[in-house]
Amino acid sequence: MSFSANVLRVMIASPSDIPDARDAVERAIYEWNNANAKNKQVVLMPWRWETSSVPVLGDHPQSLINAQGVDESDIVIALFGSRLGSPTPAAASGTAEEIQRAVDAGKPVHVYFSTAQLPRDVDTAQLDGLRQFQAEIGKRGLLGEFGTSDALNHEVWKAIEHDITQADLGVPTLQRKPAGVRIRVQSEQEQEQEATGLDKRGKMGYKTKRWFDVFNDGSEDAVDVTFDAEADSGLMRILPPSTSVTLQAGTSWRVPVVYSMGTDGPKLKVSWMEDGAESSGQRNAFCETG
Repeated sequence: MSFSANVLRVMIASPSDIPDARDAVERAIYEWNNANAKNKQVVLMPWRWETSSVPVLGDHPQSLINAQGVDESDIVIALFGSRLGSPTPAAASGTAEEIQRAVDAGKPVHVYFSTAQLPRDVDTAQLDGLRQFQAEIGKRGLLGEFGTSDALNHEVWKAIEHDITQADLGVPTLQRKPAGVRIRVQSEQEQEQEATGLDKRGKMGYKTKRWFDVFNDGSEDAVDVTFDAEADSGLMRILPPSTSVTLQAGTSWRVPVVYSMGTDGPKLKVSWMEDGAESSGQRNAFCETG
């Protein structure tokens, strides 16, 4: 059964040497959801760069992780094992930069250091850098420790409960569709791959495919839906269905369209029946397109 809830994103930040700890935090978040989401009306969404980030070019990888992860998260949980991580242009490591960015934004940040036995092949340079970072950041707040996955699970639950209490989220409201039929029209176009030849300026021309997407954003079905084309000037031709259609609540219908040169002020007229002719009659929607 559905229920209304506040949704909080929890970013899991760490160097690459402790994947098991990252997994443990994610499990703890899902376990908390299973036990508390409905009663507390809060749902937590874990965010990990290796599974949640979107590949994109145009900036330093850390800047993109900052934008997608840190900036869009409500809580940050940072973990360290025996490595500080790789340096970035702005910080000693990516995780250190994520922590600082979240703190600067006023987000709750929880930092935990592993007390488990160090690996035999530990990178001593990384370990020295981590210890220096731990000493520096320890002057700025309270740090946590974990020796096992169970201990980390307990720490994550404590942090979540603290943050939810401090956030004062209030009572969420369940968003509902507008009552009745709500018709919305959106004009779309895309350039087809097939070339049509060179134009007068010697440039390769391509066909442009155009259409209207007609949405029913309401809670009731629109029946006997028909479509007509109108324009202030020029010619506009649509390819409507051969018979009237039913546009169910929450669905859309695509109507192909062709314009002549110089067409101005195109509109799509959508007519439908709602709740039967006797109760509401026929309505028309004149929808300006972009």
